[in-house]
Amino acid sequence: MLAKNWDKSLEAPIYNEWKEKKAYIFIGQGRPVFSIDTPPPYVNAPIHVGQATTYVYMDMFARFRRMKGFSVLFPLGLDRNGLPIEMAAEKKFGVSLHDTNREHFLSLCKKILEESSTSTLDSFLKLGISFNSWKIGTEIGDAYLTDSEDYRAMTQATFIDLWNKGLVYEDARINNYCPGCRTTLADAEIDYEELPSMFSDIKFRIKETGEEIVISTTRPELIATCAMIIFNPDDDRYRQLDGKTAITPLFGKEVLVKAHPYADMEKGTGLMMMCSFGDQADIRFFREQSLAPVIVINEEGKMNENAGPLEGLKVPDARNLMTEMLNEKDLIVSQKKISHRSPVCERSKHPIEFIAMQELYLKQVDFKDQLIKIANEVSFYSPRSRQILLDWIDAVSIDWPLSRRRYYGTEIPLWYCKCGKIIPGQRSKYVQPWREKRQCPECGSHELRGDERVFDTWFDSSSSPLYILKWLDYPELFEKYAPCSLRPQGKEIVRTWLYYTLLKTYLLTGKTIFKDAWINYHIVDETGKKMSKRLGNVIDPHDVLEKFGAEPFRLWCAVEGNLDSADMKCSYDRIEGAGKTLTKLWNVSRFVLGLGHLKQDKVELMEADKWILTELNHLIDLADSCYEKYDFHNPATMIKHFLWEAFSSHYVELVKTRAYNENKKFSDAEQNGAIFTLRYCLETLLKLLSPITPFITYTIYQELAGKDIHEESFPVVLAGYKTDITKDDILELNSTIWKIKKDNNLSLKSEILSLTLPQKFKPLEKDIRTAHGPKEIKYADFMEVMIK
Repeated sequence: MLAKNWDKSLEAPIYNEWKEKKAYIFIGQGRPVFSIDTPPPYVNAPIHVGQATTYVYMDMFARFRRMKGFSVLFPLGLDRNGLPIEMAAEKKFGVSLHDTNREHFLSLCKKILEESSTSTLDSFLKLGISFNSWKIGTEIGDAYLTDSEDYRAMTQATFIDLWNKGLVYEDARINNYCPGCRTTLADAEIDYEELPSMFSDIKFRIKETGEEIVISTTRPELIATCAMIIFNPDDDRYRQLDGKTAITPLFGKEVLVKAHPYADMEKGTGLMMMCSFGDQADIRFFREQSLAPVIVINEEGKMNENAGPLEGLKVPDARNLMTEMLNEKDLIVSQKKISHRSPVCERSKHPIEFIAMQELYLKQVDFKDQLIKIANEVSFYSPRSRQILLDWIDAVSIDWPLSRRRYYGTEIPLWYCKCGKIIPGQRSKYVQPWREKRQCPECGSHELRGDERVFDTWFDSSSSPLYILKWLDYPELFEKYAPCSLRPQGKEIVRTWLYYTLLKTYLLTGKTIFKDAWINYHIVDETGKKMSKRLGNVIDPHDVLEKFGAEPFRLWCAVEGNLDSADMKCSYDRIEGAGKTLTKLWNVSRFVLGLGHLKQDKVELMEADKWILTELNHLIDLADSCYEKYDFHNPATMIKHFLWEAFSSHYVELVKTRAYNENKKFSDAEQNGAIFTLRYCLETLLKLLSPITPFITYTIYQELAGKDIHEESFPVVLAGYKTDITKDDILELNSTIWKIKKDNNLSLKSEILSLTLPQKFKPLEKDIRTAHGPKEIKYADFMEVMIK
């Protein structure tokens, strides 16, 4: 028997039961497989509301597919690689990675991971997420870890295959460089922020004429690297300077002045100094003009010997000193504060510099056409999200720098011999070249240098579908189950996780690794503002679970999650409001269960029963079709309306007298018709809602049918029920009568004198009489209610 009220405390016994039973183990035999490549969250940070929403949606997808007869692979991975772990170790233990012995620093990272809160796993459990893992033979896997030896071995194997295909090469070239992280970064790891800066107008001198020219710049500390000065060919102010020589202030370096379309006539004075390197435009220009760059910033983010008097200073300090020195020589005409769009590291937020580094690169520019084709082969939900990926592919201009100068990541499996031979690791074994010795197969030398670098974290992350589909360990299973059915993720990592996964798996397999990609959008507050601690508008999933439990949050996710909208508005009020629908479902269920089972075998469906079953059939069709396309918003909205309006407010009110049949005004068969329909509608509603709200539906269905609803099939349309009565007819009938009673201060149970209805309502006459109490019913072409 159901308790009086649904309460969040009823969820815990259920999720603990699922955990103990390992209720969702993936076996993959005898059924079609639906595989979900879930985004592994970082273990050292609690999940935020955006992650909670995304994982709840994934769970809805998984539960629906199980009901449709699929064996669903829905693994949980935990990301334990890379910069966030290192930064946490540096902060907690007060050390710097580059000033700490590698072995010791790795031990500190391990301590961080050992002490990491299990709150993420706990939150997923409480949210009802039905993660599972493989069962191969007698082996049952748990959550996979991206720093485990088997995961890292697989990442290294992907590299070795790409290396053997000739798709990886090493080169010294200008790269994005984060002085804070002290490592090369890919373009996808760069954000742009408006940062305060000083725009300085600085005097240069023309060698041939002695005249002064003025150049505007935000980077005076790079004057030492100036290789050319340009002006726009359409700029009449500077035509006479074309081909002349300028002398840089303080450094006295002679550089060519030249017309070039890169120069913006409207920016500053219209003259630009081309330095190595202030931004990507400088890099492109130097390549185009075959200019030799002078690098003045070292790996510590400090000025080097090429910077002259600025040597040893950090970049901001060097900028300030250079400004002082120019002012002392009266070489600054004017200055103004501006806001400047600047590249920053997406992790540490340090401003990006551009310096030459020896790095490993994976070819990607040569494959842009194939990647565009792949992007168009994957089905996107919503379809407009595809453009995010296409725009990024279009923007790719250099190959992917794979190597990073960090510690806590998957090591690059290469050894270098003095004879010139480069030896990759063993394909199926995790190796650490910085600590392991090898012998050169070419010359027999034991004095090999192991690579000390690690991979870009995205090179690890982009292995996830290969890992979950057993590409390395069980290639026959990979061939059977690839491609992966679904990649669900946020739009902010389309250019990284999705793009790099499609790139790498294509280069390895020649195929598209995903059938579908579901892209979630941002969670914003009630006013549409992005959530941030600074604004104080963050919704904490742990607080939500503490206050309301999982079910109101899950229902809010479904109702609000319209992929045709840019963002989802979240507030405690909205989540609490979703709980009202759960209360309605609970109360209706108590009413239906209170009627008991059918009184006998014979069932006679009356017109009201046929009407609600017809409405229910429409709902089944809608849910089946929309769930298939990962749209839970439209069905959830319609289920909510059906529950509150058509079912509870109108059908139940119309037939509950017949269902009780206390005065025996109906035959047993007619009474059974009402009971059957009420139970069938409830059973179907529970099944339609079970992927969305698994706890409350599980509880009610146990009372209703004595079964586990999550082992049931998805409902199908019940054919053979036709009626001319529509929802609008029923709503108009009931609403009209109720309004007139209310306007006349009568209770809804009060009798009325007479009721005149259109002829189509005649099949409903018995239910209308018991529901509304008219002493007389007449039929005409209009509707009229007589109170007296």
